[in-house]
Amino acid sequence: MQIDSWDDIRAALTVARLGTVSAAAQVLGVHHATVIRRIDALEAALGARLFQRHPRGYAPTEAGQALLEIAAGADERFAQMAARIAGAGARIEGEIVLTSLPDVTTLVMPRLTRLLLAQPGLRLRYLTDPRLFRLDTGEAHIAIRAGNRPTEPDYVATPLAIIQMRLYGAPGYVAAAGAVEDIRAHRFVLPGPEGRPAPFMRWLGDRVVAENIVMISNDAHARLAAIRGGLGLGWLSPDQSDGLVEVMALPEWDSRLWLVTHVDLHRSPKVQAVLKALRDSGADADPDPETAEPTETGAGAAPD
Repeated sequence: MQIDSWDDIRAALTVARLGTVSAAAQVLGVHHATVIRRIDALEAALGARLFQRHPRGYAPTEAGQALLEIAAGADERFAQMAARIAGAGARIEGEIVLTSLPDVTTLVMPRLTRLLLAQPGLRLRYLTDPRLFRLDTGEAHIAIRAGNRPTEPDYVATPLAIIQMRLYGAPGYVAAAGAVEDIRAHRFVLPGPEGRPAPFMRWLGDRVVAENIVMISNDAHARLAAIRGGLGLGWLSPDQSDGLVEVMALPEWDSRLWLVTHVDLHRSPKVQAVLKALRDSGADADPDPETAEPTETGAGAAPD
């Protein structure tokens, strides 16, 4: 014996509860002939008559009553399970995985901290890594990326901030090396391959040779320490520049920061809560004139 479809059992259960095929068809949203076909298929699979047909409707037989008692319990458990799943999905709780850029901590952490304090059931896994995390395979719920708008299929990208990067040096280095009149007369501290999409890296291009690059590191803290130590010039956001000298700034070095989600998870309550928290500048930043959502702030430019 094999019952191919729960819909057959549900049709029989609904007929038993309501007494007529037409009433069951209306509740189930199907044609009355479909209800009759499902009952016939169920009786054939079980090898037993489930209903006595009479002019006023359908009445369960002894076999039908036994089946429908079990089916009613199963249907109730399915309803409870569906309500539990729906309720869990509507709550802002559980783990959220956010992959970010190494240099945007001062921008995003105050906002995330406010959210976590307000939602004690939410747990954050905050990852900064040079590689590009895949949202379509579930490696992360949300990604913060820099540069051009991400174009992967099924990704939802919304603007977060304008990234400002300027060229800085330690006072001792600038005093000894002088102003940046000839770029090849200076040494540079640069990010590794993960920083290549940054506008300032594209601008630098072939303007320098290998001898100009004194250090390459994917560690933002190491680069900052080297710049502060007078090893060379480097690109930083203004909020990292205390005690340093700004030697050059070009609008073309600015780029946009994006919040990226997968379309399947974009509308889930916890993802929406994090997106809203990240877009809520509070007292962190000034409004970005290009859009009502993002804010303008200093941040690193390496992609996640």
